[in-house]
Amino acid sequence: MPALKLHCATLRVEMDRGPSIADITADLEHVITAAKITSGSLAACMTGSTGALTTIEFEPGVVQDLKRAINRLAPPQDVYEHEKAWHDGNGHSHVQAALLGPSIHLPVRRGRLQLGTWQQAVAINHDARARSRHIEVTVIGSTA
Repeated sequence: MPALKLHCATLRVEMDRGPSIADITADLEHVITAAKITSGSLAACMTGSTGALTTIEFEPGVVQDLKRAINRLAPPQDVYEHEKAWHDGNGHSHVQAALLGPSIHLPVRRGRLQLGTWQQAVAINHDARARSRHIEVTVIGSTA
């Protein structure tokens, strides 16, 4: 049985005010290449309480559809208790991010992410302002 290897990296993604969606698939693939892991798994987590990670087909129509759906789930114009306490305009951002979740876990096969033909990994900034987002990535697996 081949030995397991662990590789950690931090990605930084500059994002517009939310909901802003960025394709991070190539960035994750670069981490796998640097790790030299051929078979295993990748875990990624966006730090901060107003960001999320998921997978979609990253094409303009789906991106717009997802943005609209996110805003329907937790509309920016609704009243949020967070707003009453902090007056920072991002109560909806926290709720949106919590509904989608901060992390993803993806299989690595033959040194690449095992994704569907039209599936990409994406980062989402839900905050009411532009943000520099950090994504902590851990790849574990074998090198043979």
